[in-house]
Amino acid sequence: MAEVESSIVVPCFNEAANLSALIENFRSLALVQRNIEVLLVNNGSTDETAAVLEREIRSDDGIRVVNVPSPNVGYGHGIMSGLRAARGRYLAWTHADGQTPPIDAITGLGLLRTSSDPSRTLVKGRRRGRPIGAQLFTGGMDAAARTLLGAGFVDVNAQPKCFPRALLSLATTAPNDLSLDLYFFWLARHHGFGVQTFDVHFGTRRAGESKWAFNWRSRARHIERTLRFMNTLRRHGR
Repeated sequence: MAEVESSIVVPCFNEAANLSALIENFRSLALVQRNIEVLLVNNGSTDETAAVLEREIRSDDGIRVVNVPSPNVGYGHGIMSGLRAARGRYLAWTHADGQTPPIDAITGLGLLRTSSDPSRTLVKGRRRGRPIGAQLFTGGMDAAARTLLGAGFVDVNAQPKCFPRALLSLATTAPNDLSLDLYFFWLARHHGFGVQTFDVHFGTRRAGESKWAFNWRSRARHIERTLRFMNTLRRHGR
């Protein structure tokens, strides 16, 4: 792939059952013709992820593999490893579990490139059609973010996230965990970037289980961790 304008990072932790469909989905989008590369990050997986990636990836389809050694350090660490290996001027990340279609990342990158100021804009999804319980959970977390960090925080964890390389250069204290979505959203607003959202459909996981929302205890830990991180950002932003 001679020229890369945009890079899409996809963290993969124990996602072997989802990878063949994901790769075929990306492959159908004619990445090379769009000057897009996809980096699938084997984020310390202990299942058959490495074997599936070795079997499925071709050298001519615009898809690369970034291997992060086991043990898994965290969601954020995997994404940052992929972003650091990316070659594009415009960057994005999305999920590997089938809940966020690859075309959404392509759409988001297109909106970024055609925005009024692509060098200072973050484009992100806004999930529609979700169960009421999920909407209430997200609404509560958004309210906490607005209370602690200021107005403008909507569906913080929605994918994809699309942004110029300039925003990555500011991410000097990126967290290793699930707080990375909040961090980049906050980082963009803190440095005066515009934020543009677009509607996405958030589907059901194709296979396996969520790495964080698998029971009420995991959700409670996530809420506690996120609130602590919001307070950290609040202190840093003063």
